[in-house]
Amino acid sequence: MTVRTKRIYEEPLPEDGFRVLVDRLWPRGVSKVRAHLDLWDKEIAPSTELREWFGHVPERFEEFARRYTAELEANPATAELERIVAEHPTVTLLYAAKDPVRQQATVLADYLRKHPA
Repeated sequence: MTVRTKRIYEEPLPEDGFRVLVDRLWPRGVSKVRAHLDLWDKEIAPSTELREWFGHVPERFEEFARRYTAELEANPATAELERIVAEHPTVTLLYAAKDPVRQQATVLADYLRKHPA
């Protein structure tokens, strides 16, 4: 099982495997055709309250990661995504944020690697 992260604005590649958008909001300027999604999992994204609190402020990332992990542990959608990940050799979690490290897909990928189905 390989879980990767990638910005949705990057070109889709065959090695992306099963592509899952993990943002609650649709990314600006990306058509659904160009996205080449297998799944848009809005329910796995951080809550609106947490997303707005974080605001992509780098100094808040550690606390954001802690809070988002707690949300994942209580979220019924997490088990479904774990099952999907287990069914595919490679899953790429797609996000729209500009920071390739401090965003929810990184936290989610780490969580899925530590909690295989």
